[in-house]
Amino acid sequence: MKISVIGAGYVGLVTGGCLAAIGHEVICTDNDAAKIKTLEAGRLPIYEPGLDSVVATARKEGRLTFTANPAGAVAAGDAIFICVGTPPLPNGDADLSAIDRVARTIATEARSTKLVIEKSTVPAQTGQELQRALSVYGRKSNLSFRVASNPEFLREGTAVEDFLHPDRIVVGVEDEASERQLHEIYRPVLERKFHCFAHGGKCADGPLPEWLVTTINSAELIKHASNSFLALKISYANMVSDLAERLGANVDEVLHAVGTDPRIGKSFFRAGIGFGGFCLPKDLQAFVHLAERSGVDFSMLKEAEEINHGRIHHFMEKIKRALWVVKEKQIGVLGLAFKPNTDDIRFSPAIDLISALVSEGAHVRAYDPEAMERARASFPHLKYAESAYDAADNAEALVIATEWDQFRHLDWDRVRESMARPLILDGRNLLSAREMKAYGFEYYSVGRPD
Repeated sequence: MKISVIGAGYVGLVTGGCLAAIGHEVICTDNDAAKIKTLEAGRLPIYEPGLDSVVATARKEGRLTFTANPAGAVAAGDAIFICVGTPPLPNGDADLSAIDRVARTIATEARSTKLVIEKSTVPAQTGQELQRALSVYGRKSNLSFRVASNPEFLREGTAVEDFLHPDRIVVGVEDEASERQLHEIYRPVLERKFHCFAHGGKCADGPLPEWLVTTINSAELIKHASNSFLALKISYANMVSDLAERLGANVDEVLHAVGTDPRIGKSFFRAGIGFGGFCLPKDLQAFVHLAERSGVDFSMLKEAEEINHGRIHHFMEKIKRALWVVKEKQIGVLGLAFKPNTDDIRFSPAIDLISALVSEGAHVRAYDPEAMERARASFPHLKYAESAYDAADNAEALVIATEWDQFRHLDWDRVRESMARPLILDGRNLLSAREMKAYGFEYYSVGRPD
C-alpha cells in the first residue's frame, strides 16, 4: 500500500520506517527542511535504538523516501498518517494548529479520496473537527475524505519494538471501509509476518496483538487516559516512597510486592525524581483541561501533577542534608535525557535537577551517553564531562539522574578514588545500597534506608 506520513519527529520517523519495514511504500515529509536534508543524507535527527537500521534498510530497498514537498507527499499516498506535534499551550490545552495546517494541505493538494489517520496525540473530538476542516478546505475539489484515529503507544527507547510487537492496536473509525484499510495496513504486524519483508525470516513467537476497533472519540480518549493513568501510577509510587522513608521501610520491596498483583502490575511502578519527556506531562495537562471543559472534576490528576512537580524539591533537600552546604561544591551529574535509551531532554527531570543545583550555587559537570549534543544546544553554559568518570573526577557528590544501564556497571573503585568525597545520591534507585557501601561510598537513594 502507498502511505504518506506527515511529520518526521519521533512518532513520524518510527511510523514511517516501520510501515516501510513491513512492506509498504512510504513517503515521509516535514516542514523542517533541514531535518529532511539530514534524513536524505542517511542520518537520523534523533537517537532511537534500532531505528537507524530500520530506516537504512527500507531506504536501500526503495520502500521509504523523504521529501520537503508536502503536496507531493499528499498526492502519493492512499492513506495519510498525521504525525505532527501537539505541544501544550500556556493554559495546558493541546496546540492543534499543526493539525489544522495539515488538514488544509491535504484538502487542497489531494487529487483522489484519502484515508486520513490521526497518529498524533489529540484530545477527544478532534477527529470531528478534522473531518469538518477537510470538508471546508476541500470544498472546491468535491473530494471526500475518511478520517480515522490510530493512537500511538510508542515508548522512547523501545519505539521500534513497540511498533512491530505491540500488545494492542487501537483504531477509531466510523465506517467499515476505514477499518478494512487499516487492518490491511497492519496485517503483517497482526499476523507476525513482517520479517519476511524486513529480514527474510519469520517473526519471533509470542502473543499476537489485540485488534481493538472503537469510535474515533473513544480512540482519542484511550491515548490520554492511558498516559494519565501511568502518570498517576508513578506519582503514587513516589508518595509511597516518601512514606517508606518516614517509616524506615524499603520502597523497592514494597512496590515489588504490590506490583506482583496482576491487577496492578510492576510496569511504571518505581520511585524516583519524577516523570518527564514530551508525552506524559503534556498529555496529563491536556486531559485535565479536557475534563474541566467537559464539566468533570479530575482533581486526582492535578494532584498527580503536583506530586511530580515536587520531586525535584524533595531530592534537593536530600542533597542538602548530605552535603550540608551546596554552594560552590563540585557535583557530577550522570544523565541528561528524561529516560535511558533516548537523547530527548524535553521536560527532563535531570535538567530540572541540574537547574536547581546551579541555582544553589553548585558547580555542576554533567554527562549523558546520548543527550549531550541536544543539551549543549539548549544549555550552552552548562559544563559537560567527557565521560561518567570525568563527571566524577574531584566531585564532592555524584548524582544519578537518568537510569542508563551503563551507569550501573561503572568501575566503582575507580570512581571512588577519583572523587573528592565518595558520596552518591541516586535519584533513580539504580544501584544497590549494599554494594555501594561495600565499595566505600556514602549512598543515598529514594524511599530506601540510607
